[in-house]
Amino acid sequence: MAEPNYRRTTRSIEVTVTPTYLAEDSEPARDAYVWAYRIRIENLGAETVQLRTRHWRITDAFGHLQEVRGYGVIGEQPVLRPGDHFEYESRSGFIHTPSGVMLGTYQMETTAGERFDVQIPAFFLESPHQPAEQRLH
Repeated sequence: MAEPNYRRTTRSIEVTVTPTYLAEDSEPARDAYVWAYRIRIENLGAETVQLRTRHWRITDAFGHLQEVRGYGVIGEQPVLRPGDHFEYESRSGFIHTPSGVMLGTYQMETTAGERFDVQIPAFFLESPHQPAEQRLH
């Protein structure tokens, strides 16, 4: 089965997310589940921007929220000129239910120094351990 893509555009910056459940890194017997997610950030606009910070909101199936904030992504603060894109892959860390949801924002900065938030689309974290009738998606 193909992995779902989630896409959202804010101010001509398109963010596409593809999550993948990592069975080999998860430990269902210990209620510890892990997902990888691939992100593509594409500048569809006319101005150059730089990704400065990230803010993630990760919610498990019980509604418990984890927030993650930091500079850049994977140790980088990429500059995206018009037409450029940047891709990276990361992981969720352990989530204690077999499903959840992630969403967030990237703070971008223009060459003129203006900062604005780009929405990261909400995407579902689903594993085969979640009963079908309880799936979020």
